[in-house]
Amino acid sequence: MDRRFLFVLASSRTDGNTEALARRAAEQLDPGVEQTWISLAEHPLPEFEDLRHDSDHVRPTEGNLGLLLDATLAATDVVIASPLYWYSVSTHAKRYLDHWSGWLRIPGLDFKATMAGRTLWGVTVLADPEASVADPLVGTLNNSAAYLGMRFGGVLLGNGSKPGDVLGDTEALARAKSFFARETPLARFPHQAA
Repeated sequence: MDRRFLFVLASSRTDGNTEALARRAAEQLDPGVEQTWISLAEHPLPEFEDLRHDSDHVRPTEGNLGLLLDATLAATDVVIASPLYWYSVSTHAKRYLDHWSGWLRIPGLDFKATMAGRTLWGVTVLADPEASVADPLVGTLNNSAAYLGMRFGGVLLGNGSKPGDVLGDTEALARAKSFFARETPLARFPHQAA
């Protein structure tokens, strides 16, 4: 299967540091790799309603929810580009992941089996010089990938606060050059790690 990247921009700010770092990493992809970029601020998802014990699970075919579902199913690689907000993913990113719970229950969709073996990546920029403060964000993405049997490419971390700051983070820009060329092992929950 040819690689198709879905970049889910989950910032409340247009053209922010996280998007800039994600775009730098994406520049390194082979020109033949299809890239789809969707801003959740421009394509807001409705609040997630947990209907897992109800029977009305209908596949969304229209609107932003249908757009995101179709793009997610078409992607071999899903990149969640979320700034570090209160030490985890943004509200936009969390709502997107919450909708995965609903997609798991749509009859005939088989979302979990479809996503198994595909790769989840993360890109984030944080204002703290200590990278470990992003561990909850990394854990959210890793564990989401593990639950679905996906591969996890890790999280590209950058540093910055004001718009454009990350472009001065030479170490992050250097990591961006080879980020999507990394090996992507099957994701494992922490308790499953060897």
